[in-house]
Amino acid sequence: MNTNNNFQERLIGLQGNLLSFAYQLTSNREQAEDLLQETTLKALDNEAKYVDNVNFKGWIFTIMRNIFINNYRQQVRQATVVDRSEDLYHINISQDSGIDSPEGTYAVKEITKALACFSDEYRVPFSMYVAGYKYNEIADKLGLPLGTIKSRIFFARKRLRSELGDYQ
Repeated sequence: MNTNNNFQERLIGLQGNLLSFAYQLTSNREQAEDLLQETTLKALDNEAKYVDNVNFKGWIFTIMRNIFINNYRQQVRQATVVDRSEDLYHINISQDSGIDSPEGTYAVKEITKALACFSDEYRVPFSMYVAGYKYNEIADKLGLPLGTIKSRIFFARKRLRSELGDYQ
């Protein structure tokens, strides 16, 4: 039973370090504490799987990192909305954004109108990005360097913000 106590003592000794690491991952005190608790429980549940000659601290931190990544992926999956509408500018707008209101519809029309004034070199990459393409996919499809795509999308966004400043 001495190894059991040793395991728990080592785990308790790492709680401060683990909390700091959790805070670095989450940037939120409450989420960091939840992650610490989940990591501690997982480590205790898997105590039998720990091999003595393995770096204990590294093993525990890996558990925390993996829990954080899995939770993040789960949150992303839950937040993903498939939009089958014809108007691609509805994508990535939160469900309670007021897009169905007269004001929201007006704003979308204004965005569409503003985008129509952009040259193809800015409008096409930005529209693809809004449609859900990743930067590297846009770069591949358009045969342009990744940095060029990122900067064009950035400048299109910046121009839209300045032209549509009334809607913010």
